Amino acid sequence: MMGNIRALALKDKSEIKVLVVAEDHQQRMAFSDTVHSCGFHLLDCVTPSQLKDKFDGYESAIDIWLIDSDYDEHVATVTALTKSAAVLVGFSQAPYLNEAQQYAKWQRKLKRKLAQMLALPTLVDTVAYKNEAVDWRYVVFLGASMGGPSAVKEFLDHLSPALPVSILLAHHFNQTMISTLPRILNRHNDWRCQLITSSQRLRAGQCLIAPIDKQIVCDSTGRIILLDQAWEGDYKPAIGQILKNTSDVYGSELINIIFSGMGNDGTQYLDLIQDNDSQLWAQEPSLSACPSQPQAIIDSGYCKFVGSPKALAQKLTDYIAERAASASSHSFIVSDV
Repeated sequence: MMGNIRALALKDKSEIKVLVVAEDHQQRMAFSDTVHSCGFHLLDCVTPSQLKDKFDGYESAIDIWLIDSDYDEHVATVTALTKSAAVLVGFSQAPYLNEAQQYAKWQRKLKRKLAQMLALPTLVDTVAYKNEAVDWRYVVFLGASMGGPSAVKEFLDHLSPALPVSILLAHHFNQTMISTLPRILNRHNDWRCQLITSSQRLRAGQCLIAPIDKQIVCDSTGRIILLDQAWEGDYKPAIGQILKNTSDVYGSELINIIFSGMGNDGTQYLDLIQDNDSQLWAQEPSLSACPSQPQAIIDSGYCKFVGSPKALAQKLTDYIAERAASASSHSFIVSDV
C-alpha cells in the first residue's frame, strides 16, 4: 500500500483515477464534486448495487476508492482486486450544496483526510473554482420537450439579454441532435446559448443547456457542477430533478417556465417549489405543439402565470422591474426610519 501511495505522488493529479461508491444521492454528488475540485479523474460514481453490475467493465486501474456504504463482502473483494493506493470507507454526511458555508467546511475536511492518506499536502490548498463576482440577480429555469425549440426560441427572441438573469434550459432531446440546439436558439438574437460540457458558472445573458448523458447540480455560488453519472428515471435530462435542485438553492430568486412537451416531467416536487417561494409559469397549452407538459403544470394548481412565449418574456421583464422597484422602495423606507 505504501508503495502504491508513493507511486501516486509521482502522478499528475489528472491521471489519478477515483471510484465513488455511495448509497445516498447527495453523498455521491458531494464526493464527485470534491474529486473534481482536487483535480482527480472521476472514473465513476455508483451505488453498491450498480457496482456489482459495472465492476467488470472498469478497464482502467482504480487508484482511490471513496466508499460510503456497507463494506460488505463484495465491496471488500473488489477493492482488494484493484490493489488501489487508498480506500476511504465512511465519511460524515455532506450538507446540501446550497448550504455553501457548511458544504465548504465538509469539503475541506474530506480534502485534509485525502491529503493525509495520499501524502499530497497540496490538496488542502487546491482552489478549484475562482470566487468570481455574480452578474445575475435571478435564475430562469426553462423546461421543454416535444415542440420546445420553437417555443424557447420565440421566448428568447423577445427577452433582452441585458436583463440580470441567467438561463438554464433542460430539454428532452435526441443525444445525436442536442449539439444543434444552441445554433437553433442563438439565431437572430443576442443570447449566448451553449451546451454544458464541463462544470462552470452561471452568467447573465447566457443560456446554458443541460446535457442528455450526464447529471448537473447547481450550488448557491452559481456553479453548475457536471457529474459523471447518468440521469435517473425515464426523462433525460430530468426536468423535475433540476427544478427541485434549483428551487432548493435559489428560492424566491428562481423563475421556472415549462414550455411545450409530452408527459408530466417537472410535476414531481411542485409542493416543495411552492414552499421555496419560487415562481412557476407555463406556456399556454393551446399554443403548444404538444400541450400535455404545460397542462400538467397548470393542473397542479401551483402555476402563477400562463401565456404565449412572447407573453412569458414580457411577464419576466415586468416581474424583474417590479421586484427592483419594490426593493428600491423598501430600501428608502428603511433608510428614512
